[in-house]
Amino acid sequence: MLCLPALAILSLAFLWPLATLFRISLNRTAESGAMEVAVTADSYTRLLGDAFTWQLVWDTAQLAATSAALAVTLALPVALLIRAASPRWRGLLALMAIAPLLISGTARLVGWMAVLGDQGLFNAMLMSLRFTETPLRLINNWTGVRIGLVESLMPYAVLVLLAGLGRLDARLEEAAATLGASRMRTFFRITLPLAAPTILAAWLLDVVLGISAFITPRLMGGGRVFVLATEIYDLALESVDWPAAAALAMLLLSALLLLMLARLAVSWMQGRRA
Repeated sequence: MLCLPALAILSLAFLWPLATLFRISLNRTAESGAMEVAVTADSYTRLLGDAFTWQLVWDTAQLAATSAALAVTLALPVALLIRAASPRWRGLLALMAIAPLLISGTARLVGWMAVLGDQGLFNAMLMSLRFTETPLRLINNWTGVRIGLVESLMPYAVLVLLAGLGRLDARLEEAAATLGASRMRTFFRITLPLAAPTILAAWLLDVVLGISAFITPRLMGGGRVFVLATEIYDLALESVDWPAAAALAMLLLSALLLLMLARLAVSWMQGRRA
Protein backbone atom coordinates (compact mmCIF):
# COMPACT_ATOMS: atom_id res chain seq x y z
CA MET A 1 0.00 0.00 0.00
CA LEU A 2 2.83 2.40 0.77
CA CYS A 3 4.26 1.83 -2.71
CA LEU A 4 0.99 2.64 -4.53
CA PRO A 5 1.50 6.45 -4.72
CA ALA A 6 5.01 6.02 -6.11
CA LEU A 7 3.81 3.39 -8.58
CA ALA A 8 0.96 5.67 -9.70
CA ILE A 9 3.35 8.57 -10.31
CA LEU A 10 5.76 6.26 -12.15
CA SER A 11 2.95 4.95 -14.34
CA LEU A 12 1.72 8.42 -15.27
CA ALA A 13 5.15 10.01 -15.74
CA PHE A 14 7.01 7.15 -17.42
CA LEU A 15 5.05 4.04 -18.34
CA TRP A 16 2.13 5.82 -20.00
CA PRO A 17 4.34 8.05 -22.22
CA LEU A 18 6.49 5.01 -22.97
CA ALA A 19 3.47 3.01 -24.08
CA THR A 20 2.33 5.95 -26.22
CA LEU A 21 5.77 6.20 -27.79
CA PHE A 22 5.75 2.48 -28.58
CA ARG A 23 2.30 2.82 -30.17
CA ILE A 24 3.53 5.68 -32.36
CA SER A 25 6.50 3.56 -33.47
CA LEU A 26 4.03 1.04 -34.94
CA ASN A 27 2.39 3.63 -37.18
CA ARG A 28 3.32 4.21 -40.80
CA THR A 29 4.71 7.27 -42.57
CA ALA A 30 2.96 7.92 -45.86
CA GLU A 31 4.75 9.12 -48.99
CA SER A 32 3.33 12.57 -48.36
CA GLY A 33 5.04 12.64 -44.97
CA ALA A 34 1.86 12.30 -42.93
CA MET A 35 1.63 9.73 -40.18
CA GLU A 36 -0.91 6.98 -40.80
CA VAL A 37 -2.38 5.00 -37.92
CA ALA A 38 -1.42 1.36 -38.37
CA VAL A 39 0.12 -1.62 -36.60
CA THR A 40 3.29 -2.41 -38.49
CA ALA A 41 7.00 -2.87 -37.86
CA ASP A 42 7.98 -1.01 -41.04
CA SER A 43 9.89 1.67 -39.11
CA TYR A 44 11.90 -0.91 -37.19
CA THR A 45 12.65 -2.87 -40.36
CA ARG A 46 13.70 0.25 -42.23
CA LEU A 47 15.97 1.45 -39.43
CA LEU A 48 17.61 -1.92 -38.79
CA GLY A 49 18.17 -2.43 -42.51
CA ASP A 50 19.81 0.97 -42.98
CA ALA A 51 23.63 1.06 -42.83
CA PHE A 52 23.48 4.66 -41.57
CA THR A 53 21.64 3.50 -38.43
CA TRP A 54 24.34 0.95 -37.64
CA GLN A 55 27.00 3.60 -38.23
CA LEU A 56 25.18 5.81 -35.72
CA VAL A 57 25.09 2.92 -33.25
CA TRP A 58 28.83 2.35 -33.63
CA ASP A 59 29.70 6.05 -33.33
CA THR A 60 27.44 6.49 -30.30
CA ALA A 61 28.77 3.40 -28.54
CA GLN A 62 32.38 4.33 -29.26
CA LEU A 63 31.87 7.89 -28.04
CA ALA A 64 30.11 6.76 -24.86
CA ALA A 65 32.60 3.98 -24.06
CA THR A 66 35.74 6.08 -24.57
CA SER A 67 34.32 9.14 -22.81
CA ALA A 68 33.19 7.00 -19.87
CA ALA A 69 36.62 5.38 -19.64
CA LEU A 70 38.34 8.79 -19.61
CA ALA A 71 35.87 10.12 -17.05
CA VAL A 72 36.42 7.16 -14.71
CA THR A 73 40.19 7.38 -15.16
CA LEU A 74 40.15 11.05 -14.16
CA ALA A 75 37.62 10.52 -11.37
CA LEU A 76 39.50 7.66 -9.68
CA PRO A 77 42.37 9.80 -8.30
CA VAL A 78 39.81 12.34 -7.07
CA ALA A 79 37.83 9.64 -5.27
CA LEU A 80 41.00 8.18 -3.75
CA LEU A 81 42.06 11.63 -2.55
CA ILE A 82 38.68 12.24 -0.92
CA ARG A 83 38.78 8.78 0.66
CA ALA A 84 42.23 9.41 2.11
CA ALA A 85 41.33 12.89 3.44
CA SER A 86 40.47 13.48 7.06
CA PRO A 87 36.76 13.37 7.97
CA ARG A 88 36.91 17.11 8.56
CA TRP A 89 37.63 17.85 4.90
CA ARG A 90 36.02 14.84 3.24
CA GLY A 91 32.56 16.36 2.94
CA LEU A 92 33.86 19.62 1.51
CA LEU A 93 36.05 17.84 -1.04
CA ALA A 94 33.15 15.63 -2.11
CA LEU A 95 30.95 18.70 -2.54
CA MET A 96 33.62 20.37 -4.68
CA ALA A 97 33.91 17.23 -6.84
CA ILE A 98 30.18 17.14 -7.63
CA ALA A 99 29.74 20.93 -7.78
CA PRO A 100 29.43 20.92 -11.61
CA LEU A 101 26.11 19.09 -11.20
CA LEU A 102 24.74 22.21 -9.51
CA ILE A 103 25.26 24.19 -12.73
CA SER A 104 23.13 23.81 -15.84
CA GLY A 105 24.71 21.48 -18.38
CA THR A 106 23.96 23.97 -21.15
CA ALA A 107 25.73 26.74 -19.26
CA ARG A 108 28.79 24.54 -18.77
CA LEU A 109 28.89 23.70 -22.46
CA VAL A 110 28.62 27.35 -23.45
CA GLY A 111 31.60 27.97 -21.18
CA TRP A 112 33.55 25.19 -22.88
CA MET A 113 32.73 26.67 -26.28
CA ALA A 114 34.09 30.03 -25.12
CA VAL A 115 37.27 28.43 -23.79
CA LEU A 116 37.95 25.99 -26.64
CA GLY A 117 36.79 28.09 -29.59
CA ASP A 118 39.10 29.32 -32.33
CA GLN A 119 39.30 32.68 -30.56
CA GLY A 120 38.91 31.16 -27.11
CA LEU A 121 41.13 31.31 -24.05
CA PHE A 122 42.95 28.03 -24.70
CA ASN A 123 43.91 28.81 -28.29
CA ALA A 124 44.85 32.37 -27.37
CA MET A 125 47.21 31.04 -24.71
CA LEU A 126 48.80 28.52 -27.08
CA MET A 127 49.30 31.14 -29.78
CA SER A 128 50.73 33.70 -27.35
CA LEU A 129 53.25 31.10 -26.15
CA ARG A 130 54.17 30.28 -29.80
CA PHE A 131 53.10 26.62 -29.49
CA THR A 132 51.00 26.98 -32.64
CA GLU A 133 50.44 29.58 -35.32
CA THR A 134 46.87 28.63 -36.15
CA PRO A 135 44.03 27.86 -33.75
CA LEU A 136 43.40 24.21 -32.92
CA ARG A 137 39.97 22.88 -33.87
CA LEU A 138 38.65 21.81 -30.48
CA ILE A 139 34.92 22.33 -30.98
CA ASN A 140 32.40 21.48 -33.70
CA ASN A 141 33.97 18.03 -34.00
CA TRP A 142 34.32 14.74 -32.13
CA THR A 143 37.14 16.12 -29.99
CA GLY A 144 34.95 18.87 -28.59
CA VAL A 145 32.06 16.49 -27.96
CA ARG A 146 34.36 14.08 -26.12
CA ILE A 147 35.81 16.87 -23.95
CA GLY A 148 32.38 18.13 -22.98
CA LEU A 149 31.06 14.64 -22.35
CA VAL A 150 34.00 13.62 -20.15
CA GLU A 151 33.54 16.74 -18.04
CA SER A 152 29.81 16.10 -17.62
CA LEU A 153 30.31 12.41 -16.72
CA MET A 154 33.10 12.87 -14.17
CA PRO A 155 30.90 13.91 -11.20
CA TYR A 156 28.73 10.81 -11.60
CA ALA A 157 31.81 8.62 -11.70
CA VAL A 158 33.12 10.29 -8.54
CA LEU A 159 29.85 9.60 -6.71
CA VAL A 160 29.84 5.92 -7.65
CA LEU A 161 33.52 5.49 -6.83
CA LEU A 162 33.13 7.19 -3.44
CA ALA A 163 30.26 4.89 -2.56
CA GLY A 164 32.22 1.80 -3.58
CA LEU A 165 35.62 2.77 -2.20
CA GLY A 166 34.02 3.64 1.14
CA ARG A 167 33.20 -0.04 1.62
CA LEU A 168 36.78 -1.22 1.15
CA ASP A 169 38.53 -2.50 4.27
CA ALA A 170 41.37 -0.07 4.94
CA ARG A 171 43.04 -2.64 7.19
CA LEU A 172 44.12 -4.61 4.13
CA GLU A 173 46.07 -1.63 2.83
CA GLU A 174 47.53 -1.03 6.28
CA ALA A 175 48.60 -4.67 6.46
CA ALA A 176 50.33 -4.39 3.08
CA ALA A 177 52.17 -1.27 4.22
CA THR A 178 53.19 -3.02 7.44
CA LEU A 179 54.67 -5.87 5.41
CA GLY A 180 56.83 -3.42 3.46
CA ALA A 181 54.75 -2.80 0.32
CA SER A 182 55.14 0.63 -1.24
CA ARG A 183 52.11 2.83 -1.89
CA MET A 184 52.25 2.07 -5.60
CA ARG A 185 52.46 -1.69 -5.00
CA THR A 186 49.64 -1.51 -2.46
CA PHE A 187 47.48 0.34 -4.95
CA PHE A 188 48.02 -2.09 -7.83
CA ARG A 189 47.97 -5.29 -5.76
CA ILE A 190 45.31 -4.45 -3.11
CA THR A 191 43.24 -1.33 -3.79
CA LEU A 192 42.75 -1.61 -7.55
CA PRO A 193 41.64 -5.30 -7.61
CA LEU A 194 39.20 -4.69 -4.74
CA ALA A 195 37.85 -1.57 -6.44
CA ALA A 196 37.46 -3.24 -9.87
CA PRO A 197 33.68 -3.92 -9.50
CA THR A 198 33.13 -0.33 -8.41
CA ILE A 199 35.16 0.99 -11.34
CA LEU A 200 33.14 -1.19 -13.71
CA ALA A 201 29.87 0.03 -12.18
CA ALA A 202 30.97 3.67 -12.59
CA TRP A 203 31.95 3.01 -16.20
CA LEU A 204 28.62 1.35 -17.00
CA LEU A 205 26.67 4.24 -15.49
CA ASP A 206 28.69 6.75 -17.51
CA VAL A 207 28.18 4.69 -20.67
CA VAL A 208 24.42 4.81 -20.13
CA LEU A 209 24.53 8.57 -19.63
CA GLY A 210 26.89 9.02 -22.58
CA ILE A 211 24.72 7.03 -24.99
CA SER A 212 21.64 9.08 -24.11
CA ALA A 213 23.48 12.45 -24.21
CA PHE A 214 21.93 15.00 -26.56
CA ILE A 215 22.94 18.53 -25.52
CA THR A 216 26.69 17.86 -25.63
CA PRO A 217 26.79 16.40 -29.17
CA ARG A 218 24.37 19.05 -30.37
CA LEU A 219 26.25 22.08 -29.02
CA MET A 220 29.87 20.92 -29.00
CA GLY A 221 29.42 19.08 -32.30
CA GLY A 222 28.11 22.15 -34.09
CA GLY A 223 25.84 20.06 -36.31
CA ARG A 224 28.78 17.97 -37.57
CA VAL A 225 28.52 15.14 -35.03
CA PHE A 226 25.69 12.65 -35.41
CA VAL A 227 24.69 10.20 -32.69
CA LEU A 228 21.47 8.36 -31.88
CA ALA A 229 20.03 11.14 -29.70
CA THR A 230 20.58 13.83 -32.33
CA GLU A 231 19.16 11.57 -35.04
CA ILE A 232 15.99 11.04 -33.00
CA TYR A 233 15.66 14.82 -32.70
CA ASP A 234 16.19 15.32 -36.44
CA LEU A 235 13.67 12.61 -37.36
CA ALA A 236 11.02 14.05 -35.05
CA LEU A 237 11.40 17.80 -35.65
CA GLU A 238 13.14 18.21 -39.01
CA SER A 239 12.08 15.20 -41.08
CA VAL A 240 8.80 15.00 -39.11
CA ASP A 241 8.97 11.20 -39.32
CA TRP A 242 7.43 10.43 -35.95
CA PRO A 243 7.15 6.64 -36.36
CA ALA A 244 10.85 6.36 -37.25
CA ALA A 245 11.84 8.69 -34.40
CA ALA A 246 9.73 6.71 -31.94
CA ALA A 247 11.12 3.39 -33.20
CA LEU A 248 14.71 4.62 -32.88
CA ALA A 249 13.92 5.92 -29.40
CA MET A 250 12.52 2.52 -28.39
CA LEU A 251 15.63 0.77 -29.72
CA LEU A 252 17.85 3.18 -27.79
CA LEU A 253 15.78 2.69 -24.64
CA SER A 254 16.08 -1.09 -24.96
CA ALA A 255 19.88 -0.82 -25.19
CA LEU A 256 19.97 1.48 -22.16
CA LEU A 257 17.81 -0.92 -20.13
CA LEU A 258 20.19 -3.77 -20.95
CA LEU A 259 23.13 -1.68 -19.79
CA MET A 260 21.31 -0.74 -16.59
CA LEU A 261 20.58 -4.40 -15.92
CA ALA A 262 24.28 -5.12 -16.41
CA ARG A 263 25.15 -2.39 -13.92
CA LEU A 264 22.67 -3.80 -11.39
CA ALA A 265 24.22 -7.23 -11.86
CA VAL A 266 27.67 -5.79 -11.15
CA SER A 267 26.35 -4.03 -8.03
CA TRP A 268 24.70 -7.27 -6.87
CA MET A 269 27.93 -9.22 -7.34
CA GLN A 270 29.82 -6.48 -5.51
CA GLY A 271 27.34 -6.69 -2.61
CA ARG A 272 27.70 -10.46 -2.39
CA ARG A 273 31.48 -10.12 -2.44
CA ALA A 274 31.35 -7.56 0.38
